[in-house]
Amino acid sequence: MSKTCITAILLTAASWLPTAAHAEPIRVVASFSILGDMVRQIGGDDVVVQTLVGPDGDAHVFQPSPRDTRALADADLVVENGLGLEGWMPRLVEASGFKGPRVVASDGITPIAGSEEEGEAHEDHAQAHDEEAHEDHAHGHDEEAHAHDHDHAAHGHDHGPNDPHAWQDLSNGIVYARNIAAGLEAADPAHAEAYRQRSEAYIGALTALDAELRAALAKIPPEHRKVVTSHDAFGYFANAYGIDFIAPEGVSTESEASAADVARIIKQIRDEKIAAVFVENISDRRLIDQITRESGAVVGGTLFSDALSGPDGPAPTYVEMFHNNMRQIVAALTGA
Repeated sequence: MSKTCITAILLTAASWLPTAAHAEPIRVVASFSILGDMVRQIGGDDVVVQTLVGPDGDAHVFQPSPRDTRALADADLVVENGLGLEGWMPRLVEASGFKGPRVVASDGITPIAGSEEEGEAHEDHAQAHDEEAHEDHAHGHDEEAHAHDHDHAAHGHDHGPNDPHAWQDLSNGIVYARNIAAGLEAADPAHAEAYRQRSEAYIGALTALDAELRAALAKIPPEHRKVVTSHDAFGYFANAYGIDFIAPEGVSTESEASAADVARIIKQIRDEKIAAVFVENISDRRLIDQITRESGAVVGGTLFSDALSGPDGPAPTYVEMFHNNMRQIVAALTGA
């Protein structure tokens, strides 16, 4: 089913929803742009959505501002990814005094493991921080140590053992949609039926898109399904759709690629003649530029991993993000 058909399904679904008595829309805060779009698709005019990490933003390194604290304080509902993506969320919730309901969109999803090396890097960072804070305390710098500890907590991006990018499998996106719909229905029972009907239409569009993606990739021989990206954000996509994603960085953009990792990928690109090399919309492209320069490969385009584009870009919604990524990957792997 084409993107035009899927968009028509969503617009048609919105047009035949029953009209409820006028009520103020509920205020929903979504942690990052992909969730913000999902809430808008299901919530329609019954919600006002504020997204903390906006288009092309990186939730891995996000630092909440006083504006974000106020947004949570005024919210009726908070929607977050879970799986350790928003390490800064507990501190933000505490600072805002928010006591309302929170939807963890990934609830019910079986997570895949992140890289062991990245976990070790986080442990080393935490140990170094503890030693630094202890040294500051020993020298009588209590106030500075406290401020440093606060900053570290606000920056807390340790994803733990799991890869948080579960939305990169459309079957998981359907779970996200169901969790969001259930949260909206509970927070705003007066519009429960509208949320239910919109979510059913949205899930239908995601199901059709999943089938379209599988059909497109099925035409590509398995040995040719190899893609190089900036960081390891496509593990769920790889498992679901049979693509081998190769990345110099781990599941968090905070992890740094080693020289050995970069050299290994350059050799692999040369040896296996990998054509599909992509930058990501949230990542500094210098590392990919180095890899393509030294391997002789060509950057095939931009994939959207952790954030949507702005409204005028190629991926302003979750559905359009998958369409963009599908087009880019299929074109690179087929030479089209």
